[in-house]
Amino acid sequence: MNQYNDFAKVYDTLMYDLDYDKWVLHINDIFKKSNIKPVTILETACGTGQITVRLSKMGYKMTGVDISESMLSIAESKARIQRQKIKFLNQDMTQLDLNQKFDSILCMCDGINYIVEEKKLQNFFKAAFEKLNDNGIFIFDISSMYKFKNIIGNNTFYNEKDEICYVWDNEFDEVNNIVDMELVIFVPDGKLFKKIEEHHIQKAYDIEYIKSQLIKAGFKYINVFSDFDLDNVSDLSDRVFFSALKQK
Repeated sequence: MNQYNDFAKVYDTLMYDLDYDKWVLHINDIFKKSNIKPVTILETACGTGQITVRLSKMGYKMTGVDISESMLSIAESKARIQRQKIKFLNQDMTQLDLNQKFDSILCMCDGINYIVEEKKLQNFFKAAFEKLNDNGIFIFDISSMYKFKNIIGNNTFYNEKDEICYVWDNEFDEVNNIVDMELVIFVPDGKLFKKIEEHHIQKAYDIEYIKSQLIKAGFKYINVFSDFDLDNVSDLSDRVFFSALKQK
């Protein structure tokens, strides 16, 4: 499963505006609010390890899972350079095959939105429940329905960073709540530019539907937070965080 090969090489450059420190602080705030003190954490869809490595440096025993070997190669390099001992595994998070359980399982930065088949979402929630220790916590975020309809929508975005530029064209299907993303990226290659084309599909999920599927998987005490606060979600929240507990 070697996906996002060329994209992985420029991913961090293109995502320069994501505040991963804010994500990590928010995860820790949710731990505190939930009165959970995890030791072992599994991060699914860990990508290039931006969050995984940061949490490892805070003292958590981290395991990272991602479907892309190329992304994991970059994550492993980061961990090695920063002298962090992290186990990285090349797996589809909807088909987890792990021989241990964890105190917490995470899925950050739209990982859930990339699961477009509802059966696979159910499989992932069930697997997360099974791979948590008793009293463990499952935390993830999604881009909200509001964001898909009003911000991403049918819009086209352009950006440039360190001579790498991209055009991101979106088409949103409001019937199925699916956004079709076409990215064209130009990367310096000697005196010329190399063209990278990426096709991504994400699904917008209703909050109540997500909660119902968590309950179905066995989770209890489900909390929903707006953006990076511990406040209630509003109609204008563009990112929604969920936490769910596995009780004995």
